[in-house]
Amino acid sequence: MDHVDDTAPADDEPHARVEGDQRPDDEVSADGGAWDDGLIARRATEDGAPQEPPARGATNGPPAPLAYDGPLRSRLDALRELVGLSRARLDNQTLAEAARVLDEATARRKLSGQHTVVAIAGATGSGKSQLFNTLAGVPISETGVRRPTTAAPIACSWSDGAATLIDRLGIPGRLRRRPLQSAEAEAQLRGLVLIDLPDHDSAAVQHREHVDRVLKLVDAVIWVVDPEKYADAALHERYLRPMAGHAEVMFVVLNQTDRLPAEATDQILDDLRRLLDEDGIALGEYDEPGATVLALSALTGDGVGDLREALGTFVAERGAAARRVSADVDAAAADLRPVYAAGQGVGLSEEAREEFSGRLADAVGATAAGEAAERAWLRSANRACGTPWLRLWRWYQDRGGPQTGSLPVRRQNDAEATARQRVEQAVRTVSDQAAAELPTPWAQAVREAAVRGSQGLPESLDELADQSGLPPGRPPRPGWWPVAVLAQAAMTLLQIVGGVWLVGQIAGVLAPNLGVPVLLMLCGIVGGPLVEWGCRMAARGPARRYGQEAERRLREAAASCGRARVLDPVAAELLRYREVREQYGRIAGVGAAGR
Repeated sequence: MDHVDDTAPADDEPHARVEGDQRPDDEVSADGGAWDDGLIARRATEDGAPQEPPARGATNGPPAPLAYDGPLRSRLDALRELVGLSRARLDNQTLAEAARVLDEATARRKLSGQHTVVAIAGATGSGKSQLFNTLAGVPISETGVRRPTTAAPIACSWSDGAATLIDRLGIPGRLRRRPLQSAEAEAQLRGLVLIDLPDHDSAAVQHREHVDRVLKLVDAVIWVVDPEKYADAALHERYLRPMAGHAEVMFVVLNQTDRLPAEATDQILDDLRRLLDEDGIALGEYDEPGATVLALSALTGDGVGDLREALGTFVAERGAAARRVSADVDAAAADLRPVYAAGQGVGLSEEAREEFSGRLADAVGATAAGEAAERAWLRSANRACGTPWLRLWRWYQDRGGPQTGSLPVRRQNDAEATARQRVEQAVRTVSDQAAAELPTPWAQAVREAAVRGSQGLPESLDELADQSGLPPGRPPRPGWWPVAVLAQAAMTLLQIVGGVWLVGQIAGVLAPNLGVPVLLMLCGIVGGPLVEWGCRMAARGPARRYGQEAERRLREAAASCGRARVLDPVAAELLRYREVREQYGRIAGVGAAGR
């Protein structure tokens, strides 16, 4: 076929009209007839031919916008919430496709819901432009042996009101057409906007970019394949396989069957269905949802009627746009699955929290502090309840010379370094446990929150240890201590009385009577240690409780500090992840996740 200028229809195209310059439907010409500013309409009028009537179904007002049903609106709202909650955790590239789907869904919803935009896509030489012209009933798109033939998308609308939809595709007015005006064809395909795309395997990069851009915006796609390239890897790997979830808005047409015998057509059609099944594309057979697979010849018209009938039913349902948006949401959810799907055991168990608190308590020396408190209570009890002679001996030892054979005391900076290492190890352990089942971005966010909280944690623990440790001064004195002190005083008094009595007898001042003073001295000497031993036995329980109370206070202080600085920020990140995963569950159509 000879070359046809894309800017205007050829002179032998009496019924094709240009859509770009149409004036409002209610504007009339000077003779009272309806005004049509299409190029072919003006030519026909100038030649004296009767002016073309306006399209059937045309309305004075704009078409009603597209309306999404409740489930789809809910999924879009969930996707919008998901993207908003994830902005600070995921990079823009990860969220780019989801954001694009939201933008396109919003843009499509504002446009006509009475029109269905269908793109015809195919490889070089597949005959898609010829099929486009056959459906329109008039040569609109250029066909021929020169490749590439279609350089830019061409639009053909079967009814008025589709201008904004075509504007969205970026198709200029000079590439917009109207089909052959036939009452039957117009009634059958009313609401259809057909787009002829450049070859998807074109050598021109700009042509392939047109295809990729428009395919993301149309409501449905007719893939035209020929007997030679129907199994082309570029088609299946680049387009069909990634769009497997869009099967309900997809037609796959085997063209050029006039070149094949009947049995070969059936064999190729069966093999094409097999390939589509391997691509994951559901086939709309036995009244099941899926892609429509047909065989036809655009050159002879054989089978084109079946496609036109299928298109008419498809367009009349007015559901392609919503199904396309729903499939886009499904694809976005599948792409986001690696960054939201995780195991069921997300979060920190109570055991992990207790282990973290225990590590902090060990780092701050809670056990040692409790033992020190217990020893301090016992020392206080020994001082209060011990014999005066023993207390005097201990006082002498305390103020004595250097203590030989004692263990070297660890330097303070070494102790602080060891404590800091224990705190850092505890933080690493609890962050790893919290992030164990999380996807990588959220696991990284949990670890970062734990690291931020751990900064200054050892110093805070030291301050809490000073505030929550042993109270200044001596431990509290129980009520039985005065009784023990009086008993020790009595034992000492007996020893003193017995000793003075015995000295008096030796000096001859008192009458000789050894039995009584010796007995008094023995009672004092034996009774004092017995009272001290009894007090020591009685002091074990209170001393232990006193040490345990001191350890408990320090452990609680360390746990409170660790919870405020580490566990709470980690829990906040886990809560955010549960929120986004719940939104993801709504998008993907599964139950709430992360519970």
